[in-house]
Amino acid sequence: MAETRAKHAQSESGSPQSAFERLIAQAGSAKGRGPAPVHLWNPEYCGEMDMRIAADGTWFYMGTPIGRKPLVKLFSTVLRRDPERFVLVTPVERIGIEVEDAPFIAVEMAVKGKGQDQVIAFRTNVDDVVEADAEHPLRFEVEEGTGGLKPYVLVRGGLEALVNRAVFYDLVALGVEEEHEGVRSFGVWSKGTFFPMAPADEIAAYR
Repeated sequence: MAETRAKHAQSESGSPQSAFERLIAQAGSAKGRGPAPVHLWNPEYCGEMDMRIAADGTWFYMGTPIGRKPLVKLFSTVLRRDPERFVLVTPVERIGIEVEDAPFIAVEMAVKGKGQDQVIAFRTNVDDVVEADAEHPLRFEVEEGTGGLKPYVLVRGGLEALVNRAVFYDLVALGVEEEHEGVRSFGVWSKGTFFPMAPADEIAAYR
């Protein structure tokens, strides 16, 4: 079935490589400054492409890592999360891809201010910069198997960045205890919003 869908995505061009090159050309022509307005586009769904974003943020095409960062950044500007799947969207086609975890990785953090007025900003592996706030919330999940915390920040349009381990340690160092929805919680402030990581009496297990 996957092979059939992949062929569907490639049918107009005749080969996987030409489908890939066509998508590059379309993404390049659709991209302005910053992410493309993919929320405004609703082209026909053309099936799946053999493209995958691994859990560590590496992009693969036909099993081979895409080593050119400018190309990865280009694709990231036309990425969208639909209810059914992640897709690459141009004005003329919509192609499904696989995302193992989050599509982006937060690889750097910067902080200014203190207390409730503190601002925490993240840079992703594709050089998006986002400040955590009510519209770009931080959330924390308990990882199956390890029981550790996995932090995510919303970048845009349902697309999240997984905060990498080194940055997470820096984030934990900013943590404070607050009453949040009736629970004494450990978390961080950014732009006037408190983001709880875990109940205060449990946080030691995640550090």
